[in-house]
Amino acid sequence: MNIKSGFPLPFAKRYGKDLYAGALIFLFGIGAISAGITYNIGSLSRMGPGFFPVAVGAILVLVGLAIAFTSKRPDAHAEAKEHLPPEWRGWICIAVGVLAFVVLGKYGGLLPATFAIVFISALGDRQNNVKDALILALGMCVICTVVFWWALQLQFPLFTWG
Repeated sequence: MNIKSGFPLPFAKRYGKDLYAGALIFLFGIGAISAGITYNIGSLSRMGPGFFPVAVGAILVLVGLAIAFTSKRPDAHAEAKEHLPPEWRGWICIAVGVLAFVVLGKYGGLLPATFAIVFISALGDRQNNVKDALILALGMCVICTVVFWWALQLQFPLFTWG
């Protein structure tokens, strides 16, 4: 194992984390495509249940290839940043936000769930304060209502009580 770079493969020092990130995104795309083709794909005018996973998978494959092929050797500044401790506040806020979305989505509806995930996740950034998170969450609730409830007519009630 290459101790200095933290990568187990010998070419990791040459390409860095971008190569691995691109490969991982590529593999997720291949997985989405392989799962999507088991369903009816349909056409653009009559999309089947497999259309969206295949389309997203194809995009992931292209993005993964682009990231992998544009990877370059990490610079000295990047190695110094690798030794910073993880941002636990951000990790915890994002995880709690997702859990709040799941619970509130089931028992509260689309708007409380959207507000919770955006507000809690925004507090994970040390540069955000409660006022900024509140404004962002309210704005996303408006956008979510217009896009998902009104325009796309998603079968997810704005509010539920149970």
